[in-house]
Amino acid sequence: MLKEFKEFALRGSVIDMSVGIIIGVAFGAIVNSLVNDVLMPPIGLLLGRVDFSNLFIVLKEGAQPGPYPSLAAAKGAGAVTLNIGVFINTIISFLLVALAVFLIIRQINRLKRGAEVPQAAPATKTCPYCFSTIHLQATRCPYCTSNLS
Repeated sequence: MLKEFKEFALRGSVIDMSVGIIIGVAFGAIVNSLVNDVLMPPIGLLLGRVDFSNLFIVLKEGAQPGPYPSLAAAKGAGAVTLNIGVFINTIISFLLVALAVFLIIRQINRLKRGAEVPQAAPATKTCPYCFSTIHLQATRCPYCTSNLS
């Protein structure tokens, strides 16, 4: 069983997948920072100084009654909240990751199309009488000796 697991774990596709997952997690952290630290503050300023990470609705107040100045204060008081801002940030993060993956796949497809070698003209043809494969310039089939025009 250990030998089979070793063969499975060292298979090329499993290693490639694990590298992809690790890079994906790191890329996700970069995108989250981009959304939370770079994109959302200017958008919040444009929309009237709204901090999306603190955009929430209190469904049930906690031990200390509201209003709560931030999501962290509401969570600290034990309030049940609907975290709309966190959801908006997550959607924007997803869209950025999807866009980045699309652009990467698009470039890979372009490179693949550019690397494709055009197929050479066929060097053989099929004899219409015996259906054997013969050279393209042959005038007589070497298998059935038929004259080819």
